[in-house]
Amino acid sequence: MDLLFNISHICKSRSGKGLRRGPAFTLKCQAFSISSEDNEFVTVGCDTYGHLHSFLNGTKSSIGCLMRCVSKESVQSMQRQENCTGIGCWKINIPTGMKDIMIQAFNYDNFNYSSDFNNFLCYFYSEFADIDECKTTNHTCISQNNCLNTNGSYECFCPKGRSGNGKKEEGCHQKDVTKVVIGVAAGIVILCVGTTSLYLIYQKRKLNKLRQKYFQQNGGSILLQKLSTRENSSQIQIFTQQELKKATNNFDESLIIGKGGFGTVFKGHLADNRIVAIKKSKIVDKSQSEQFANEVIVLSQINHRNVVKLLGCCLETEVPLLVYEFVNNGTLFDFIHTERKVNDATWKTRVRIAAEAAGALSYLHSEASIPIIHRDVKSANILLDDTYTAKVSDFGASRFIPLDQTELATIVQGTIGYLDPEYMQTSQLTEKSDVYSFGAVLVEMLTGEKPYSFGRPEEKRSLANHFLCCLKEDRLFDVLQVGILNEENEKEIKKVAILAAKCLRVNGEERPSMKEVAMELEMHQWINTDPNVKETDYLVHEASSNIYEPGDSSCHQEYDSITDQIPPALGDGR
Repeated sequence: MDLLFNISHICKSRSGKGLRRGPAFTLKCQAFSISSEDNEFVTVGCDTYGHLHSFLNGTKSSIGCLMRCVSKESVQSMQRQENCTGIGCWKINIPTGMKDIMIQAFNYDNFNYSSDFNNFLCYFYSEFADIDECKTTNHTCISQNNCLNTNGSYECFCPKGRSGNGKKEEGCHQKDVTKVVIGVAAGIVILCVGTTSLYLIYQKRKLNKLRQKYFQQNGGSILLQKLSTRENSSQIQIFTQQELKKATNNFDESLIIGKGGFGTVFKGHLADNRIVAIKKSKIVDKSQSEQFANEVIVLSQINHRNVVKLLGCCLETEVPLLVYEFVNNGTLFDFIHTERKVNDATWKTRVRIAAEAAGALSYLHSEASIPIIHRDVKSANILLDDTYTAKVSDFGASRFIPLDQTELATIVQGTIGYLDPEYMQTSQLTEKSDVYSFGAVLVEMLTGEKPYSFGRPEEKRSLANHFLCCLKEDRLFDVLQVGILNEENEKEIKKVAILAAKCLRVNGEERPSMKEVAMELEMHQWINTDPNVKETDYLVHEASSNIYEPGDSSCHQEYDSITDQIPPALGDGR
């Protein structure tokens, strides 16, 4: 940058005495330094002091020249010389790096001068003034309009919209519009790409922060700490959200294999070619992150052939994702309600499936490290593999029961038709709540009907109630699924019906434990003597009579009064 800077000067008066200070000229240029190559500091005159101050990094530095003339002959000698050789004129190099400069001139009055001499001094200073070459013919620009005067020189330029150097020899010419357009377009593209890249980087960082927030919120740190202290921590894997998105094709709806009130289950293919079931829950209690971590740990330790294995979880989403082993042959609900020829073979398969499911629930109640109440036992939550082996699944509503407790106060949750009426009335969850639900599954297995249907007549709307009425009135065979009964399995069917009635007792304390239910279903032979038949008749009456108040004439009265109290939200089931 070339700047024209004023000359600091002062002219003596004939009568002046002492030190006089001329006007100061200041140039503040914090971003630039004064060129030491293109500038010199020159002081001319008699009894004159030129002063140059500068400020660099807060430090003040100064240079200057002092001129003294002791006689008139010295002045005449100064007038004759063409160069600044030291007599009446002195110049000094400017140090490098000078910024924020101030120039000032002083004079000293030690004798009187004539007016001619004073005029000489002022004229001498004017010899150093800049000449505007642009206003003369002493320039090479096309015209004065293309000339820009500088301190001691000039520059030629072309008007806006034209290119060149503005000199007569080369001149100015029209700019290439195509190149300009291409340049502008390229600039816009670069700007857009740069802006997009910055935006994507920002969004990625924001997403990473959100994932980290969810990870901590869902108990990720607690889970990692617990896993690090367990010897078999390798049994459970913590998946990233990206891994599970890729496994489900970004949770494609075509891969949904189950859906309920608590969540949706997707079929997924992991990178290591494992096929898994990925459960995406709908809700989560954010205050229970530590409990969730504990549940994941405990469920990962369950090693029972009839319980679906938890493989891992993802904590980077607002609601945690759970990854289970994939069971490929549908559910017990599908097996019961899909149209097929019913015969003795399917009955035996049903009994075996029921025995396996009962064994799994018994394990959860009494053999797991912390007792677990499933809380949503139903045929749709009993999965079947390719050999029709039962796998109890869906622990979304499950609760752990501390070893020193037998019941737990909770908000009532479950599926209508399977839901324990005592639990609905008291909100006290116990192991016997699962027993009641399993009794409803046994009735569903015997009758081939859904546990609750608003499409049936009122007296048959509740399958459990209708079943117990028929059992009490010795009309069991009226409610059995057509084609399931034969001479060989009649006694076995009666035995299972009585067991179901025991499970469906209104008073939970009178129900058998899941361990007792599992043992009875696992029996290979059913006692078939006449005395036992009489005992069976008694058990049928005893089991069913516990459903009703003494003196009731209607089989449906009490159960219907209970169902009237079911919260509307439970009607949809899961």
